[in-house]
Amino acid sequence: MKTFLLADDDWDDKEVFVEALGEIDPSIVCHCVADGQEMIDKLSDGEISNPEIIFLDINMPGMNGWECLVYLKKSELFRDIPVIMYSTSSHRREKELAKEFGATGFFTKPNVFSELKNILAGLAARTPGDIGGLSTYLESL
Repeated sequence: MKTFLLADDDWDDKEVFVEALGEIDPSIVCHCVADGQEMIDKLSDGEISNPEIIFLDINMPGMNGWECLVYLKKSELFRDIPVIMYSTSSHRREKELAKEFGATGFFTKPNVFSELKNILAGLAARTPGDIGGLSTYLESL
C-alpha cells in the first residue's frame, strides 16, 4: 500500500488532490495536514508513518513549505523521503529554491483536474526508491 503525505492549508486544493488520487488508485492512502509544523509533529510522534512521497505547498501559515523542507532534509529520520514542492506560483526562483533546499521535484498546481491526475498517476506508478523516475512527471529543477 502506497502512502502519500500532503501539507496544504487550502481545503479545496486538498480535496481535489485526494479525489484525483482516489480515481487513480483507491488503495493509496493520503494523509493531509494544514501546515509544515503539523506535518513534522505527526511524523515525529509516529502518528503518521514515513510516507513514500511528501507533497508540500509553499505558502502556508505557521511553518511554510520552505521551512518544512529545510527541516525535513536536515533530519536523519526524514531526509530520504522524496519531497515534491507545489504551488500556484511558477516563478523560476521557487524552482531554484526547491532544488537548492533538497526537494526532489516541483510542480505548479494545475488548473485542470485531468492534468493533476496525470501528474499524480505518473508519481503513483513509480516503484519505491525510483527517485530518478519522478522527473518525468515534474517541472525541471
